[in-house]
Amino acid sequence: MNSFLVDDWAGDDFEVQSAPTNHLPSRRYAREIALRIAYAAELRHCPPDEVFADILVTNGQSPPIYTRRLLTQVESHRERIDDIIRSKVIRWEFHRIAVIDRLIMRNAAAELLYIPDVPPKVSINEAIEIAKKYSTDKSGKFINGVLDAIHHDILSGSIATTGGQSKSA
Repeated sequence: MNSFLVDDWAGDDFEVQSAPTNHLPSRRYAREIALRIAYAAELRHCPPDEVFADILVTNGQSPPIYTRRLLTQVESHRERIDDIIRSKVIRWEFHRIAVIDRLIMRNAAAELLYIPDVPPKVSINEAIEIAKKYSTDKSGKFINGVLDAIHHDILSGSIATTGGQSKSA
């Protein structure tokens, strides 16, 4: 991964990371770009497709193929994904969950439900790590609890995944 230092307005240095240097970006990078696109789309009240070309969101690069695959699943099944998440956050009003946390859970739930080549533990762990990077200190535990409950329901058969198959741990 390429990185370089930038002086911010306060004089402190911080590291800016660009896409991995190999021709196929990592899925972590693709998930982070998916989160950035979903966040921009949420704030602009537009579909993610309208944000794909925004160079500020995508680091001036075409989004990875996996980013498009993930966001396509999220958008195609958004209502169902949101209903499933709502069923796991009984003591929370869905609209009051932090936007970033809600988007991270949507993306990870889409992986759990509709992208069978990603192991469930990978989806959950990636969501936790992305939450640690982009959200609050408590978000990782909250997101873990919700996604773990969804995964448990998938394993028990009470939530069907693509084609009705259940994903093993």
